[in-house]
Amino acid sequence: MTDTDVLHRFTDRVALITGAGSGIGRATAHRLAAEGATVVGVDVNEDGLVETVASIIDAGGSATAHPADVTDPAACRTAVEATVEVHGRLDVLANIAGVVRLGHAVDLSEEDWQLVQDVNLSGPWFLMQAALPHLEATGGNVVNLSSAAGVTGQAYTAAYCASKGGLVLLTKALAVEFAHRGIRFNAVCPGMVNTPLNDFDMVDGLESNLMAKLFPLVAGAEPGEIATLVAYLASDEARYVTGAAISIDGGQTAG
Repeated sequence: MTDTDVLHRFTDRVALITGAGSGIGRATAHRLAAEGATVVGVDVNEDGLVETVASIIDAGGSATAHPADVTDPAACRTAVEATVEVHGRLDVLANIAGVVRLGHAVDLSEEDWQLVQDVNLSGPWFLMQAALPHLEATGGNVVNLSSAAGVTGQAYTAAYCASKGGLVLLTKALAVEFAHRGIRFNAVCPGMVNTPLNDFDMVDGLESNLMAKLFPLVAGAEPGEIATLVAYLASDEARYVTGAAISIDGGQTAG
Protein backbone atom coordinates (compact mmCIF):
# COMPACT_ATOMS: atom_id res chain seq x y z
CA MET A 1 0.00 0.00 0.00
CA THR A 2 1.41 3.40 -1.00
CA ASP A 3 0.84 6.69 0.80
CA THR A 4 -1.72 7.69 -1.80
CA ASP A 5 -3.64 4.45 -1.22
CA VAL A 6 -3.91 4.75 2.57
CA LEU A 7 -7.43 4.40 3.90
CA HIS A 8 -8.70 6.02 7.07
CA ARG A 9 -11.18 3.45 8.32
CA PHE A 10 -9.96 3.49 11.93
CA THR A 11 -9.58 7.18 12.71
CA ASP A 12 -10.41 7.85 16.39
CA ARG A 13 -10.73 4.12 17.08
CA VAL A 14 -8.82 1.95 19.51
CA ALA A 15 -7.66 -1.56 18.62
CA LEU A 16 -6.22 -4.14 20.99
CA ILE A 17 -4.09 -6.63 19.05
CA THR A 18 -2.50 -9.73 20.56
CA GLY A 19 0.58 -11.33 19.08
CA ALA A 20 1.70 -7.87 18.02
CA GLY A 21 5.37 -8.64 18.61
CA SER A 22 5.85 -10.45 15.30
CA GLY A 23 4.28 -11.98 12.21
CA ILE A 24 0.62 -11.42 11.44
CA GLY A 25 0.05 -9.60 14.72
CA ARG A 26 2.77 -7.08 13.92
CA ALA A 27 1.48 -6.64 10.36
CA THR A 28 -2.06 -6.12 11.66
CA ALA A 29 -0.87 -3.55 14.18
CA HIS A 30 0.93 -1.65 11.42
CA ARG A 31 -2.04 -1.85 9.07
CA LEU A 32 -4.63 -0.58 11.55
CA ALA A 33 -2.30 2.15 12.83
CA ALA A 34 -1.65 3.29 9.25
CA GLU A 35 -5.40 3.65 8.85
CA GLY A 36 -5.71 5.85 11.92
CA ALA A 37 -6.22 3.45 14.83
CA THR A 38 -4.66 3.87 18.22
CA VAL A 39 -3.13 0.42 18.68
CA VAL A 40 -2.54 -1.35 21.96
CA GLY A 41 -0.17 -4.22 21.25
CA VAL A 42 -0.15 -7.26 23.51
CA ASP A 43 2.50 -9.98 23.44
CA VAL A 44 4.54 -12.14 25.78
CA ASN A 45 7.53 -11.25 23.58
CA GLU A 46 8.29 -7.87 25.12
CA ASP A 47 11.29 -7.08 22.91
CA GLY A 48 9.34 -7.77 19.73
CA LEU A 49 6.40 -5.77 21.02
CA VAL A 50 8.59 -2.76 21.76
CA GLU A 51 9.99 -2.95 18.23
CA THR A 52 6.49 -3.02 16.75
CA VAL A 53 5.33 -0.03 18.75
CA ALA A 54 8.49 1.96 17.99
CA SER A 55 8.17 1.33 14.26
CA ILE A 56 4.51 2.40 14.28
CA ILE A 57 5.36 5.61 16.09
CA ASP A 58 8.29 6.26 13.74
CA ALA A 59 5.83 5.97 10.85
CA GLY A 60 3.59 8.62 12.41
CA GLY A 61 1.07 6.24 14.00
CA SER A 62 -0.18 5.83 17.54
CA ALA A 63 0.63 2.71 19.55
CA THR A 64 1.40 1.53 23.06
CA ALA A 65 2.82 -1.73 24.37
CA HIS A 66 1.13 -3.90 26.97
CA PRO A 67 3.31 -6.97 27.60
CA ALA A 68 1.13 -9.84 28.76
CA ASP A 69 0.76 -13.60 28.58
CA VAL A 70 -2.64 -14.50 27.10
CA THR A 71 -2.55 -17.88 28.86
CA ASP A 72 -3.24 -15.96 32.10
CA PRO A 73 -6.96 -15.08 32.41
CA ALA A 74 -6.24 -12.24 34.82
CA ALA A 75 -3.67 -10.77 32.42
CA CYS A 76 -6.26 -10.88 29.63
CA ARG A 77 -8.77 -8.96 31.73
CA THR A 78 -6.12 -6.45 32.81
CA ALA A 79 -5.10 -5.80 29.19
CA VAL A 80 -8.67 -4.86 28.29
CA GLU A 81 -9.19 -2.78 31.41
CA ALA A 82 -5.91 -0.92 30.91
CA THR A 83 -6.76 -0.18 27.28
CA VAL A 84 -10.10 1.38 28.19
CA GLU A 85 -8.66 3.22 31.18
CA VAL A 86 -5.92 4.85 29.12
CA HIS A 87 -7.74 5.41 25.84
CA GLY A 88 -11.36 5.67 26.96
CA ARG A 89 -12.80 3.09 24.58
CA LEU A 90 -12.26 -0.16 22.69
CA ASP A 91 -13.44 -0.61 19.11
CA VAL A 92 -11.54 -3.63 17.79
CA LEU A 93 -10.19 -6.75 19.44
CA ALA A 94 -7.91 -8.77 17.17
CA ASN A 95 -6.87 -12.09 18.69
CA ILE A 96 -3.78 -12.94 16.63
CA ALA A 97 -1.43 -14.63 19.14
CA GLY A 98 -0.93 -18.33 18.47
CA VAL A 99 1.34 -21.34 18.90
CA VAL A 100 1.64 -24.68 17.13
CA ARG A 101 3.19 -28.00 18.07
CA LEU A 102 4.02 -30.38 15.20
CA GLY A 103 4.41 -34.09 15.75
CA HIS A 104 2.80 -37.48 16.17
CA ALA A 105 -0.35 -37.39 18.30
CA VAL A 106 0.93 -40.18 20.56
CA ASP A 107 4.01 -38.11 21.41
CA LEU A 108 2.19 -34.90 22.33
CA SER A 109 2.82 -34.04 25.96
CA GLU A 110 0.13 -32.84 28.35
CA GLU A 111 2.04 -29.59 28.71
CA ASP A 112 2.12 -28.93 24.96
CA TRP A 113 -1.56 -29.84 24.58
CA GLN A 114 -2.52 -27.41 27.32
CA LEU A 115 -0.27 -24.61 26.05
CA VAL A 116 -1.80 -24.75 22.57
CA GLN A 117 -5.34 -24.65 23.96
CA ASP A 118 -4.49 -21.85 26.39
CA VAL A 119 -2.87 -19.58 23.79
CA ASN A 120 -5.11 -20.29 20.81
CA LEU A 121 -8.52 -20.75 22.42
CA SER A 122 -8.69 -19.80 26.09
CA GLY A 123 -6.76 -16.54 25.67
CA PRO A 124 -9.15 -15.24 22.99
CA TRP A 125 -12.11 -16.33 25.10
CA PHE A 126 -11.00 -14.44 28.21
CA LEU A 127 -10.12 -11.36 26.16
CA MET A 128 -13.48 -11.40 24.41
CA GLN A 129 -15.35 -11.93 27.65
CA ALA A 130 -13.65 -8.91 29.20
CA ALA A 131 -14.07 -6.78 26.07
CA LEU A 132 -17.78 -7.41 25.46
CA PRO A 133 -19.23 -4.49 27.47
CA HIS A 134 -16.78 -2.07 25.91
CA LEU A 135 -17.36 -3.32 22.37
CA GLU A 136 -21.09 -3.02 22.88
CA ALA A 137 -20.62 0.60 23.95
CA THR A 138 -18.76 1.45 20.73
CA GLY A 139 -20.48 -0.91 18.29
CA GLY A 140 -17.14 -2.62 17.97
CA ASN A 141 -16.09 -6.02 16.72
CA VAL A 142 -13.74 -8.97 17.14
CA VAL A 143 -11.50 -10.63 14.56
CA ASN A 144 -10.06 -13.98 15.60
CA LEU A 145 -7.14 -15.57 13.80
CA SER A 146 -8.04 -19.20 13.22
CA SER A 147 -6.35 -21.30 10.53
CA ALA A 148 -6.86 -23.67 7.65
CA ALA A 149 -6.37 -26.19 10.46
CA GLY A 150 -9.56 -24.85 11.99
CA VAL A 151 -11.73 -25.85 9.03
CA THR A 152 -10.16 -29.13 7.88
CA GLY A 153 -8.26 -31.96 9.51
CA GLN A 154 -4.48 -31.97 9.28
CA ALA A 155 -2.06 -34.69 10.26
CA TYR A 156 0.51 -34.03 12.99
CA THR A 157 -1.24 -30.91 14.32
CA ALA A 158 -4.00 -32.44 16.46
CA ALA A 159 -3.79 -29.92 19.30
CA TYR A 160 -3.59 -27.01 16.88
CA CYS A 161 -6.59 -28.26 14.88
CA ALA A 162 -8.61 -28.68 18.08
CA SER A 163 -7.81 -25.17 19.26
CA LYS A 164 -8.38 -23.43 15.93
CA GLY A 165 -11.54 -25.39 15.16
CA GLY A 166 -12.81 -24.48 18.60
CA LEU A 167 -12.02 -20.84 17.91
CA VAL A 168 -14.09 -20.91 14.71
CA LEU A 169 -17.15 -22.25 16.53
CA LEU A 170 -16.61 -19.90 19.47
CA THR A 171 -16.57 -17.03 16.97
CA LYS A 172 -19.82 -18.23 15.40
CA ALA A 173 -21.52 -18.80 18.76
CA LEU A 174 -20.75 -15.29 19.96
CA ALA A 175 -21.76 -13.79 16.61
CA VAL A 176 -25.21 -15.29 17.06
CA GLU A 177 -25.51 -14.39 20.74
CA PHE A 178 -24.45 -10.78 20.37
CA ALA A 179 -25.81 -9.82 16.93
CA HIS A 180 -28.75 -7.97 18.48
CA ARG A 181 -26.32 -6.04 20.68
CA GLY A 182 -24.36 -4.72 17.70
CA ILE A 183 -21.09 -6.64 18.12
CA ARG A 184 -19.63 -8.50 15.15
CA PHE A 185 -17.37 -11.57 15.43
CA ASN A 186 -15.41 -13.03 12.52
CA ALA A 187 -12.54 -15.46 12.01
CA VAL A 188 -9.73 -15.41 9.48
CA CYS A 189 -8.37 -18.81 8.44
CA PRO A 190 -4.92 -18.54 6.83
CA GLY A 191 -2.94 -21.37 5.33
CA MET A 192 0.83 -21.20 5.07
CA VAL A 193 2.15 -17.75 6.02
CA ASN A 194 5.80 -16.71 6.12
CA THR A 195 6.04 -15.99 9.85
CA PRO A 196 8.10 -17.23 12.82
CA LEU A 197 5.18 -19.51 13.75
CA ASN A 198 6.03 -21.67 10.74
CA ASP A 199 9.74 -21.89 11.58
CA PHE A 200 9.20 -25.15 13.44
CA ASP A 201 11.62 -28.05 13.48
CA MET A 202 10.61 -31.07 11.43
CA VAL A 203 9.90 -34.29 13.27
CA ASP A 204 11.30 -37.64 12.20
CA GLY A 205 8.92 -40.22 10.77
CA LEU A 206 6.27 -37.90 9.31
CA GLU A 207 4.71 -39.22 6.12
CA SER A 208 5.45 -36.94 3.18
CA ASN A 209 2.07 -37.49 1.53
CA LEU A 210 0.32 -36.27 4.67
CA MET A 211 2.74 -33.36 5.14
CA ALA A 212 1.97 -32.23 1.58
CA LYS A 213 -1.60 -31.47 2.65
CA LEU A 214 -0.29 -28.76 4.94
CA PHE A 215 0.90 -26.67 2.01
CA PRO A 216 -1.07 -24.39 -0.35
CA LEU A 217 -1.40 -24.64 -4.12
CA VAL A 218 0.54 -21.39 -4.54
CA ALA A 219 3.40 -19.78 -2.62
CA GLY A 220 2.81 -18.95 1.02
CA ALA A 221 1.33 -15.59 2.00
CA GLU A 222 3.13 -12.67 3.57
CA PRO A 223 1.81 -11.39 6.93
CA GLY A 224 0.62 -8.14 5.38
CA GLU A 225 -1.73 -10.01 3.06
CA ILE A 226 -3.48 -11.58 6.05
CA ALA A 227 -3.55 -8.21 7.82
CA THR A 228 -5.42 -6.76 4.85
CA LEU A 229 -8.30 -9.18 5.44
CA VAL A 230 -8.24 -8.57 9.19
CA ALA A 231 -8.46 -4.84 8.58
CA TYR A 232 -11.42 -5.23 6.23
CA LEU A 233 -13.35 -7.36 8.71
CA ALA A 234 -12.59 -4.93 11.53
CA SER A 235 -13.81 -1.95 9.50
CA ASP A 236 -17.29 -0.58 8.86
CA GLU A 237 -17.01 -1.82 5.29
CA ALA A 238 -17.71 -5.28 6.71
CA ARG A 239 -20.88 -4.15 8.51
CA TYR A 240 -22.86 -7.07 7.07
CA VAL A 241 -20.22 -9.70 7.80
CA THR A 242 -20.52 -11.55 11.10
CA GLY A 243 -20.15 -15.17 12.11
CA ALA A 244 -17.90 -15.81 9.11
CA ALA A 245 -14.77 -17.96 8.96
CA ILE A 246 -12.98 -16.75 5.86
CA SER A 247 -10.24 -18.85 4.27
CA ILE A 248 -7.17 -17.13 2.91
CA ASP A 249 -5.00 -20.14 2.22
CA GLY A 250 -3.84 -20.29 -1.41
CA GLY A 251 -6.29 -23.08 -2.15
CA GLN A 252 -5.05 -25.35 0.64
CA THR A 253 -8.56 -26.29 1.74
CA ALA A 254 -10.18 -26.13 -1.70
CA GLY A 255 -9.69 -29.75 -2.63
